Amino acid sequence: MTTAHRGPYGAEEAPYARPSDAGTLRRARSAPYAFLLPAIVLFALFLALPIGYAVWLSFHKVKVSGLGLGAGARSEIWAGPANYTSALSDGELADGALRVLGYGCIVVPVMLGLALVFALMLDSERVRLAPFARLAIFLPYAIPGVVAALLWGFLYLPDVSPFHFVLDRLGLPQPDLLDGGPLYLALSNIAVWGGTGFNMIVIYTSLQAIPAEVYEAAKLDGATPLQIALRIKIPMVAPSLVLTFFFSIIATLQVFSEPTTLKPLTNSVSTTWSPLMKVYRDAFATGDIYAAAAEAVIIAVVTLVLSFGFLRAANRRTKRNASQGATG
Repeated sequence: MTTAHRGPYGAEEAPYARPSDAGTLRRARSAPYAFLLPAIVLFALFLALPIGYAVWLSFHKVKVSGLGLGAGARSEIWAGPANYTSALSDGELADGALRVLGYGCIVVPVMLGLALVFALMLDSERVRLAPFARLAIFLPYAIPGVVAALLWGFLYLPDVSPFHFVLDRLGLPQPDLLDGGPLYLALSNIAVWGGTGFNMIVIYTSLQAIPAEVYEAAKLDGATPLQIALRIKIPMVAPSLVLTFFFSIIATLQVFSEPTTLKPLTNSVSTTWSPLMKVYRDAFATGDIYAAAAEAVIIAVVTLVLSFGFLRAANRRTKRNASQGATG
């Protein structure tokens, strides 16, 4: 159906088609879902489906009949929570979790502390060659973790390390960083070297977003550069610090590539040094994919609980500080 449309001076213009209100509304409502469909499909295929399959495997086990030979000798049966009970009582998994906890106590504060210091230095007005410095600090993050672990692993080996050669020439002691307690420092150094640049960029971007008027007002009040950094810059980039701390916790709980890569270079790294290494061993070395699935689910749940608890505590503190600032 067409209707004549009159212009501003009463003259009739060309007729136009009146669209169906119901059809237009239906298309408008379905448009967002059409845009979201590719992301939903990818999420379902590569995230939701593997997670669901891992959970399904964790509640099953293999039943072996007779000698386990021939067709039908091995069958998959329902195991209930038996795999989870076995995983939670496994001493190797608990020991790996303790090792990762000690590793994280070194990595997270050192890495975020250096990232904050570098970001504050690059945000200073007196810094020179800032673009080159940003690139130099960020560049290690662009190197794959396995390559970085191999690089540092050979630098740690006494026979090929230039550091040991220099220490030997100077008559100084040559510590073996791949043996015993120093192993934590060796692994932590790889993580700090590779992750500081990314966290620095996140914090530095937040610093660049602070209005210049805030700094000018602080200078007019007589604040020194150190006072501006401690009382203005750091509090205003607190959300970025929370974000980087959140990502660092997740990366620490999922440490795998560094100890796995260094394992052939030393006997101090076992096949179960970290929880994920134990999952890999059970799944691909011993072939118990059902126990490995239960362990992976436990690690995922612990990571989710710790991350959610930290974010909730950080949000609660942020809201409390905001309310105190508003009332003050």
